[in-house]
Amino acid sequence: MRRNMPANMLRSAGFTLIEMIAVLVLIGIVMGVVANRVGDSINRGKVNAGIAQMRSLSTKIENYALDNGGPPASLNDLISRPSSAANWNGPYATESALKDPFGHPFDYRMPGNDGRDFDLVFLGKDGKAGGDGLDRDVGSWQ
Repeated sequence: MRRNMPANMLRSAGFTLIEMIAVLVLIGIVMGVVANRVGDSINRGKVNAGIAQMRSLSTKIENYALDNGGPPASLNDLISRPSSAANWNGPYATESALKDPFGHPFDYRMPGNDGRDFDLVFLGKDGKAGGDGLDRDVGSWQ
């Protein structure tokens, strides 16, 4: 059947290799842009969840303080009863509640700065003190 077709129809019957490569490159670029946007969205969601989790953990610390006359010496005291806690009604938190959505531990200081009983800090995406954007720190007093 191909023998009877004119030469110009044979050449235009399909895509050339260059056209196929160009289309694949364009698809790859579009997929990269979409994946980057989705990744940023997921990280923003994790940061917002980390802030909410930090506030919830702060409430659990306050509940511990109401029962025992002061905040715990460490966050682990929310999970297992310390010998110094006479009225411990825990566990106040689960072990997973002591880590942010990125898997980093919350920064906890007792006593806190500026006369606060305690400071609880979500350290952002990077899990390190300081930073901007998704890496910024958020304290329970803010």
